[in-house]
Amino acid sequence: MSEIRIAGTVDDSIVDGEGLRYTIFVQGCPRRCPGCHNPETQCFEGGRVVSTDELLAEIEANPLLTGVTFSGGEPFMQPVPLVEIARACHGRGLDIWSYTGFTLQELHARHDTAVEALLSEVDVLVDGEYREGERDLTLMFRGSRNQRIIDMKASRKQKRLVLLYQEEENEQSA
Repeated sequence: MSEIRIAGTVDDSIVDGEGLRYTIFVQGCPRRCPGCHNPETQCFEGGRVVSTDELLAEIEANPLLTGVTFSGGEPFMQPVPLVEIARACHGRGLDIWSYTGFTLQELHARHDTAVEALLSEVDVLVDGEYREGERDLTLMFRGSRNQRIIDMKASRKQKRLVLLYQEEENEQSA
Protein backbone atom coordinates (compact mmCIF):
# COMPACT_ATOMS: atom_id res chain seq x y z
CA MET A 1 0.00 0.00 0.00
CA SER A 2 1.19 3.46 -0.94
CA GLU A 3 -0.24 6.91 -0.46
CA ILE A 4 -1.10 9.35 -3.21
CA ARG A 5 -2.24 12.97 -3.19
CA ILE A 6 -5.38 13.35 -5.27
CA ALA A 7 -7.77 16.15 -6.16
CA GLY A 8 -10.63 13.68 -6.49
CA THR A 9 -12.12 10.79 -8.43
CA VAL A 10 -15.00 10.09 -10.79
CA ASP A 11 -16.62 6.68 -10.33
CA ASP A 12 -18.11 6.24 -13.81
CA SER A 13 -16.64 8.48 -16.48
CA ILE A 14 -17.30 8.11 -20.20
CA VAL A 15 -15.23 11.16 -21.23
CA ASP A 16 -11.78 10.18 -19.90
CA GLY A 17 -11.12 7.33 -22.34
CA GLU A 18 -12.98 4.51 -24.01
CA GLY A 19 -15.57 2.56 -22.05
CA LEU A 20 -16.77 3.09 -18.51
CA ARG A 21 -13.86 4.36 -16.45
CA TYR A 22 -12.83 5.19 -12.91
CA THR A 23 -10.82 8.42 -13.14
CA ILE A 24 -8.24 9.49 -10.59
CA PHE A 25 -7.35 13.19 -10.66
CA VAL A 26 -3.91 13.46 -9.07
CA GLN A 27 -2.95 16.65 -7.27
CA GLY A 28 -0.01 18.74 -8.43
CA CYS A 29 1.18 19.92 -11.81
CA PRO A 30 4.20 22.06 -12.68
CA ARG A 31 3.03 22.98 -16.20
CA ARG A 32 0.37 25.63 -15.46
CA CYS A 33 -1.07 25.53 -19.01
CA PRO A 34 -3.15 28.65 -19.76
CA GLY A 35 -6.80 27.58 -19.95
CA CYS A 36 -6.18 24.37 -17.98
CA HIS A 37 -9.36 22.31 -17.61
CA ASN A 38 -8.49 21.45 -13.98
CA PRO A 39 -6.61 24.44 -12.51
CA GLU A 40 -7.57 23.40 -8.97
CA THR A 41 -5.30 20.37 -9.36
CA GLN A 42 -2.12 22.39 -10.01
CA CYS A 43 -1.05 23.17 -6.42
CA PHE A 44 1.10 20.36 -5.02
CA GLU A 45 -0.15 20.99 -1.47
CA GLY A 46 -3.87 20.84 -2.34
CA GLY A 47 -6.23 17.91 -2.48
CA ARG A 48 -6.09 15.06 -0.01
CA VAL A 49 -3.87 12.08 0.67
CA VAL A 50 -5.44 8.64 0.27
CA SER A 51 -4.11 5.10 0.21
CA THR A 52 -3.86 3.13 -2.99
CA ASP A 53 -5.83 0.39 -1.21
CA GLU A 54 -8.72 2.82 -0.71
CA LEU A 55 -8.76 3.68 -4.43
CA LEU A 56 -8.47 0.03 -5.45
CA ALA A 57 -11.42 -0.88 -3.20
CA GLU A 58 -13.53 1.79 -4.93
CA ILE A 59 -12.45 0.49 -8.34
CA GLU A 60 -13.23 -3.09 -7.37
CA ALA A 61 -16.67 -2.07 -6.11
CA ASN A 62 -17.85 -1.32 -9.67
CA PRO A 63 -18.03 -4.50 -11.78
CA LEU A 64 -19.09 -2.49 -14.85
CA LEU A 65 -15.77 -0.64 -15.24
CA THR A 66 -13.68 -1.33 -18.33
CA GLY A 67 -10.71 0.74 -17.22
CA VAL A 68 -9.05 3.34 -15.06
CA THR A 69 -7.77 6.76 -16.15
CA PHE A 70 -5.05 8.81 -14.49
CA SER A 71 -5.58 12.53 -15.00
CA GLY A 72 -4.64 15.60 -13.13
CA GLY A 73 -2.79 17.47 -12.15
CA GLU A 74 0.14 15.62 -13.66
CA PRO A 75 0.14 11.84 -13.11
CA PHE A 76 3.84 11.49 -13.91
CA MET A 77 4.72 13.58 -10.86
CA GLN A 78 3.46 10.67 -8.68
CA PRO A 79 4.41 7.59 -10.70
CA VAL A 80 5.12 5.12 -7.87
CA PRO A 81 1.61 4.80 -6.40
CA LEU A 82 0.10 4.90 -9.90
CA VAL A 83 2.25 1.94 -10.96
CA GLU A 84 0.86 0.02 -7.99
CA ILE A 85 -2.72 0.91 -8.99
CA ALA A 86 -2.10 0.13 -12.68
CA ARG A 87 -0.66 -3.32 -11.95
CA ALA A 88 -3.56 -4.21 -9.68
CA CYS A 89 -6.05 -2.99 -12.29
CA HIS A 90 -4.38 -5.00 -15.05
CA GLY A 91 -4.69 -8.02 -12.77
CA ARG A 92 -8.44 -7.37 -12.71
CA GLY A 93 -8.63 -7.12 -16.51
CA LEU A 94 -8.97 -3.32 -16.61
CA ASP A 95 -7.05 -1.13 -19.04
CA ILE A 96 -5.12 2.01 -18.08
CA TRP A 97 -5.28 5.40 -19.80
CA SER A 98 -3.16 8.30 -18.61
CA TYR A 99 -3.15 11.97 -19.49
CA THR A 100 0.07 13.97 -19.28
CA GLY A 101 1.11 17.49 -20.13
CA PHE A 102 4.50 16.15 -21.15
CA THR A 103 5.19 14.52 -24.50
CA LEU A 104 6.20 10.88 -24.49
CA GLN A 105 9.66 11.97 -25.61
CA GLU A 106 9.94 14.40 -22.67
CA LEU A 107 8.96 11.63 -20.25
CA HIS A 108 11.59 9.26 -21.68
CA ALA A 109 14.22 12.05 -21.54
CA ARG A 110 13.79 12.23 -17.75
CA HIS A 111 15.54 8.83 -17.43
CA ASP A 112 13.44 8.16 -14.33
CA THR A 113 12.87 4.48 -13.55
CA ALA A 114 9.54 5.18 -11.81
CA VAL A 115 8.28 7.16 -14.83
CA GLU A 116 9.39 4.34 -17.15
CA ALA A 117 7.64 1.80 -14.92
CA LEU A 118 4.41 3.78 -15.18
CA LEU A 119 4.77 4.15 -18.94
CA SER A 120 5.17 0.37 -19.19
CA GLU A 121 1.81 -0.08 -17.45
CA VAL A 122 -0.12 2.52 -19.48
CA ASP A 123 -2.22 1.11 -22.34
CA VAL A 124 -3.15 4.49 -23.84
CA LEU A 125 -1.29 7.77 -23.26
CA VAL A 126 -2.78 11.17 -24.09
CA ASP A 127 0.30 13.36 -24.24
CA GLY A 128 1.17 17.01 -24.74
CA GLU A 129 0.35 20.24 -22.99
CA TYR A 130 -3.06 21.81 -23.41
CA ARG A 131 -2.83 24.74 -25.83
CA GLU A 132 -5.68 27.22 -25.71
CA GLY A 133 -4.99 28.32 -29.30
CA GLU A 134 -5.44 24.73 -30.53
CA ARG A 135 -8.58 24.00 -28.53
CA ASP A 136 -10.99 21.78 -30.45
CA LEU A 137 -14.16 20.42 -28.84
CA THR A 138 -14.67 17.92 -31.69
CA LEU A 139 -11.60 15.83 -30.77
CA MET A 140 -11.98 12.50 -29.04
CA PHE A 141 -10.66 12.43 -25.46
CA ARG A 142 -8.40 15.49 -25.69
CA GLY A 143 -8.68 19.24 -25.54
CA SER A 144 -6.25 20.62 -28.12
CA ARG A 145 -5.07 19.49 -31.56
CA ASN A 146 -1.41 19.16 -30.54
CA GLN A 147 -2.22 16.40 -28.06
CA ARG A 148 -1.79 12.81 -29.21
CA ILE A 149 -3.59 9.64 -28.17
CA ILE A 150 -0.88 7.00 -28.23
CA ASP A 151 -1.66 3.29 -28.25
CA MET A 152 1.17 2.31 -25.91
CA LYS A 153 0.55 -1.44 -26.15
CA ALA A 154 0.74 -1.37 -29.96
CA SER A 155 3.70 1.03 -29.83
CA ARG A 156 5.65 -1.33 -27.57
CA LYS A 157 4.78 -4.34 -29.72
CA GLN A 158 5.60 -2.65 -33.05
CA LYS A 159 8.57 -0.69 -31.62
CA ARG A 160 7.24 2.52 -33.19
CA LEU A 161 4.72 5.21 -32.23
CA VAL A 162 1.15 4.08 -32.95
CA LEU A 163 -1.68 6.60 -32.60
CA LEU A 164 -5.34 5.87 -31.99
CA TYR A 165 -7.88 7.75 -34.08
CA GLN A 166 -5.48 7.89 -37.01
CA GLU A 167 -8.20 9.40 -39.21
CA GLU A 168 -8.18 12.55 -37.03
CA GLU A 169 -4.43 12.84 -37.53
CA ASN A 170 -4.85 12.49 -41.30
CA GLU A 171 -7.51 15.21 -41.35
CA GLN A 172 -5.18 17.54 -39.44
CA SER A 173 -2.34 17.10 -41.90
CA ALA A 174 -4.59 17.49 -44.96
